[in-house]
Amino acid sequence: MSYIPTTADKFSFGLWTVGWTGTDPFGGTTRASLDVVEAVDKLAGLGAYGLTFHDDDLFAFGSDDVARQKQIDRLKEALAETGLVIPMVTTNLFSAPVFKDGGFTANDRDVRRFALRKVLRNIDLAAELGARTFVMWGGREGAEYDSAKDIQQALKRYREAVNLLGEYVTDKGYDIRFAIEPKPNEPRGDILLPTLGHALAFIATLDRPELVGVNPEVGHEQMAGLNFAAGIAQALEHGKLYHIDLNGQRGIKYDQDLVFGHGDLHNAFSLVDLIEHGSPDGGVAYDGPRHFDYKPSRTESADGVWASAEANMRNYLILKERAQAFRADPEVQEALAEAKVAELSQPTLAAGESVDDLLADRSAWEDFDTDAYFGGKGAGFVRLQQLATEHLLGAR
Repeated sequence: MSYIPTTADKFSFGLWTVGWTGTDPFGGTTRASLDVVEAVDKLAGLGAYGLTFHDDDLFAFGSDDVARQKQIDRLKEALAETGLVIPMVTTNLFSAPVFKDGGFTANDRDVRRFALRKVLRNIDLAAELGARTFVMWGGREGAEYDSAKDIQQALKRYREAVNLLGEYVTDKGYDIRFAIEPKPNEPRGDILLPTLGHALAFIATLDRPELVGVNPEVGHEQMAGLNFAAGIAQALEHGKLYHIDLNGQRGIKYDQDLVFGHGDLHNAFSLVDLIEHGSPDGGVAYDGPRHFDYKPSRTESADGVWASAEANMRNYLILKERAQAFRADPEVQEALAEAKVAELSQPTLAAGESVDDLLADRSAWEDFDTDAYFGGKGAGFVRLQQLATEHLLGAR
């Protein structure tokens, strides 16, 4: 298998990723700003398929209509010349001082109204550029102090905003779906809808839940100590994986935004296997963009930015190859059978079986030998994981 990416791989990058200048809370920039045309040209040359952006990535916050349109036109021209596409657009409701207490859930009503207008304008641009997904990361939708935010009312305002946006795209006839991006904390002390599960529960309360899914990010779920691959499986099972952000994270700490694969490599292997193939019995897989939401390390030069972009794609393709070999290995299939992985797909009750039938089945209780599980009937999970490890390391 080739590790050289092509557009068929659907690899996309945020303009804010390759364009990150290296600033952090403890130090200023270490690289110059990146022009959008250069970003498009470089990514296309590396074999990427798409570019994504916040409005404020493309044109500065507060830009007048002339400056805004100039940047849009420059982007369109670069896209036409390279064939790169815009699969997703999002709106920045977290950087400008006006959003210091959030956008959709700010206590200040005037700020909430301004935030909605900003998003609606960017949805129009997303539709104009052919984007089919609109991601919503509520990085400032939260609080540091319990007494400062009425959480129940904040969730009502969040719901009001998303319902309005759903109504807007429906009335306009836009082929756009929304994807909520959860994160537990940072920059706020606590962020609303902190995990994939919180987001799924919230979506079920919306007026148009079919228009809203999730955009989980590796680091965001792992910051909360959660298993990202398991979360993606749940999102797929719900039919709500509308977009995905890939990066690397090493443990429960700040959001590191490392290159994909430069964190929990075992979980990355399982994730790629799931994205590409679905569950072990060939269940639902993911067919959307493989989007990298990472930051080139502050230590890197401009050349290092593009080396890191290439590393994301190469690591994904290597893991894809390893996952395919894992699936095709007869010993793995034997280990899966030993571990009874496929048996989990069998309903616990037989077709047409009632509760009364279950109660009448002596083999399910009276004659069931629980003692056989003490020192026996091993699951074989360690053997299966060792096979996965050997495939991951290229030892098989």
